[in-house]
Amino acid sequence: MGLFSKRSSSKSNSLSSPDVNKKGSSTSVNSSVRSPTTPGSKMGFANGNGALDTIPASMSLPPPPNPHGDPVAYLRSLYAVRDRTKCIMDAALKQQLTNFTFDKTKWEETVSYVVSIIKRDYAPDYHTIPPHGRWQHFEVGGRKRVDLLITTFGPDVEAIEKTKRLIDLFLISVLLDAGAGTKWVYKSKDNGRFYRRSEGLAVASMDMFKDGLFSSEPHNPFRVDGSALKLLMPDSLARGLQITATNPIDGLHGRAGLLRKLGQALDNKEYFGTDNRPGNMLDYLLNHSTTKVIDGKPYVLVTTLWTVLCEGLTPIWPQSRTQLDGCSLGDAWQCSTMPPGQYWERIVPFHKITQWLTYSLMVPMTKLMGIQWIGEHLLTGLPEYRNGGLFIDTGLITLKPQHTKRGLDAYHANSKKEGQPSVEVVPMFSAEDDVIVEWRALTVQLLDRLLPEVNEMLGLQGHDALTLAQMLEGGTWKGGRELAEVSRPNTREPPIMILSDGTVF
Repeated sequence: MGLFSKRSSSKSNSLSSPDVNKKGSSTSVNSSVRSPTTPGSKMGFANGNGALDTIPASMSLPPPPNPHGDPVAYLRSLYAVRDRTKCIMDAALKQQLTNFTFDKTKWEETVSYVVSIIKRDYAPDYHTIPPHGRWQHFEVGGRKRVDLLITTFGPDVEAIEKTKRLIDLFLISVLLDAGAGTKWVYKSKDNGRFYRRSEGLAVASMDMFKDGLFSSEPHNPFRVDGSALKLLMPDSLARGLQITATNPIDGLHGRAGLLRKLGQALDNKEYFGTDNRPGNMLDYLLNHSTTKVIDGKPYVLVTTLWTVLCEGLTPIWPQSRTQLDGCSLGDAWQCSTMPPGQYWERIVPFHKITQWLTYSLMVPMTKLMGIQWIGEHLLTGLPEYRNGGLFIDTGLITLKPQHTKRGLDAYHANSKKEGQPSVEVVPMFSAEDDVIVEWRALTVQLLDRLLPEVNEMLGLQGHDALTLAQMLEGGTWKGGRELAEVSRPNTREPPIMILSDGTVF
């Protein structure tokens, strides 16, 4: 399944060293705005303890929850993602994976490929690589849609309200960003161009936002509130997404149901205020007891934002997912590769959508409000099919034959359904399948280990080194997509397909 035929020796310590991500910097969203990174931070991910930032003396990150005392809180925390997935990486290094084989000889080629993508698009101005987030998807086709949107708000709208409106938009847009399938396209209202996948969903969500689909206030379309979302039906969303019999999208009913559940979650007045808006989380963050204002700039803990998103959005996730002590854990799944232990110890959390939200929402809050973030190093690489597909298409990991057969059988069965793809056959699994869980865990860990190697090959160090969010944006996510386009030009799908219900990825 790999594209690379040349075999090269690997650095024995590049994959096994625990100190894999101690480089980081602040960078630019554009030439004039700094991205959300912890001032003076080091990307110290190895131990998952979140204690590696250089932060103001008056601030400190909270310790991780005690996994034995409160496993639910632990598995919902950012700390657990890197901590739990490390067990899967340890198994890979010992060739003890359940579903994949791991070929360390492909490591240097994988690093070189990611570096080549970054050099092609950004050299020598690596500082201009924006952090991975939803903002870039809105700008597909070179159109500065977010900036243009802000100008339509008018000069009398204060910065805090502008920021709230962007939080409203970005949160809705990210939650709609599940896999779109191979056939769906969206015709942009601003330039008439057609867009697909994540960029198409971004542009579509902005058009629906401007049309007031998510607002209950007829005189103010530029907002999202629970009253409007609770009434959102699939047919309204289908019209907004331009869905027809010949332009289908995966998981329409799942997306609509997710947004209706979001409407109910927004009843949480502590996080979302009396008018039930996502943007009101800004008030909660700015007024939180851990937030400090230093030299006129607000410093906010990433863990505070994480609490809002993880706890505040808990009601939106399907209750059929993994539960512990009667509590839904969201994007967390059992994995057979985990070491023996109690039930909770065999669960691997990812919280991909919540992390994607965190990355995405930090950007407008920094650009418009000047918020500085403490603890960004706790965020991991996103375990989704573009980043994960990169490691399969380079041959670094390969699905074992018995699981390949099982996945191909599932693909063939699915292809018999109306509207489903039947070309460029690849293994297919549901999101909770052991194959997908192991694949996603490997993705988190391999991204961590890739970052210092990429920086070294680019000759970047200290405050010039790329952050993880920059590498995701400039290298791995884009590289994974481009490899898919070369390997499977008809569908451009990843090397393993995930059955989407519109709520997982």
